Amino acid sequence: MSTLMAEKPPALDVRPDFPGLTEHWHYLDSAATAQKPRAVIDAIAQGYGADYATVHRGVYRRSSDMTMRYEAARQAVAEFIGAASPDECVFVRGATEAINLVAQSWGPAHLRDGDRIMLSMLEHHSNIVPWQLVAERLGVKIDVAPLTEDGRIDLDWIEANLTERHKMVALCHLSNALGSVLDARRAADLAHKVGAKLLLDGCQSAPRLAIDVQALDCDFYVFSGHKLYGPTGIGVLWARGDILDAMPPWQGGGSMIDKVTFARTTYAPAPGRFEAGTPHIVGAVGLHAAIDYVNAIGVDAIERHERALAASAREALGQLNSVRLFGPSDGIGIVSFAVEGVHPHDVATILDEDGVAIRAGHHCCQPLMDHLGSPATARASFAIYSDESDVAALVKGVERVRKIFG
Repeated sequence: MSTLMAEKPPALDVRPDFPGLTEHWHYLDSAATAQKPRAVIDAIAQGYGADYATVHRGVYRRSSDMTMRYEAARQAVAEFIGAASPDECVFVRGATEAINLVAQSWGPAHLRDGDRIMLSMLEHHSNIVPWQLVAERLGVKIDVAPLTEDGRIDLDWIEANLTERHKMVALCHLSNALGSVLDARRAADLAHKVGAKLLLDGCQSAPRLAIDVQALDCDFYVFSGHKLYGPTGIGVLWARGDILDAMPPWQGGGSMIDKVTFARTTYAPAPGRFEAGTPHIVGAVGLHAAIDYVNAIGVDAIERHERALAASAREALGQLNSVRLFGPSDGIGIVSFAVEGVHPHDVATILDEDGVAIRAGHHCCQPLMDHLGSPATARASFAIYSDESDVAALVKGVERVRKIFG
C-alpha cells in the first residue's frame, strides 16, 4: 500500500458552513455541482436585495456601487487563476458557453478547410460537440487522442501525431469521470511546438487545484462557477489579451458595442465585446464570494483533502469483490466504479435509500464509456465539505448493493 493510499484526509471541518448538507445525508455528487456555503448564499441575497441595481449604465450611486462589485469579481477571478489582467476574463454562463464562444468566434477566424483539431477520449461532451459543429461547417478534421492504461490522456501519442495542420488542442485539465490530471504544461509545449493553441477545460481543476494560467502557458482556460461553490449561470473564459483582441464578437446587443449606426457598428474591447446584454450581475457577486471562501481555506489544503479522500475510497472499494474501479490510483476528488452485474442506476438508487447521493450514468462522456466497455459508471465525487464519514457511508452502501444482488 502506498503512502498516499494510507494517508488520512486532513480535517477541514467546514460542513457547518453549508446549509444544504443536512444531517445523515452524504452528498457525493460535487463534480456535477457543489453545495454552497452560507457566505455565497448571503452574498447572493444581499446582491438581489438592498444592493441590487444594473451595472455599467446608471450614474446613480447604487448602480455605480454594483458596477464596482461586478468588476471586483472580475479582478478576483483574475487573481484566482493567475491572469495578467482582469480584462482577460470574460463572464459567461458557464464552461459550455465559454467553449462554444471560442469555437464560434476564434474558430472561423483561424480555421480553414483541411485544418485539424486535437481532442481526447476523456472529453466532456461540452468539449466535443462545439468543435464538431464548427468542424462540419469549415471542413476541419478532428483527431482523438487515446488514453494510457490507467486513464490519462496519452501525451506521448499526441506528441507523435500533432502536425502543423493542427490549430487547436482542447483537453480537460482534470477528468470529470476518472479524476485523472493532465500534465497541462507539457500539453501546452506540444501544442505550441506545432503552432497550435491549447484550450483547457478547467471545470474540475478550478475547485481542486491551484491554477496559474501563465505558468500553465495555455491559451484558453474555462470553468463554471457552480462547481466552485458559486451560483449556477456564471462562468469564466480566460484567454490571452492578444488572442481576445483578435477575436470577433459572438453575440450582438447592448454593452458589447462602441458605436452603432445602420451603416456600421464598432465594438468594445475585450472583455465587454463578449458580454452582450445585461450580465448575470449577482452571479458574478456570488462567484466572488465563493472565490474568497476557497482562498480563505487554501486551494493546496483542498487538493490534499480531496486526494486523500479519493485514495481512501478507492482503497476501501478495491477490497470488495465484484467492484471494478476506473481511472488512476492518484486521481483527485473523483472515484468511478461499477459493481459486477448491477446497473449503476440501481447502485445509485440503493445508495440513495441510505442517504448517499452519487452520480450514475455516462457523465456526459459517452465516447469514454464506449472506450471503457461500460455504458455507465457509478461516480462518487468529493469536495471541501466531504469527510471520512462519507467514505464509510459509500462503502457500506456498496456492500448492501452486493448483498441485495447476491
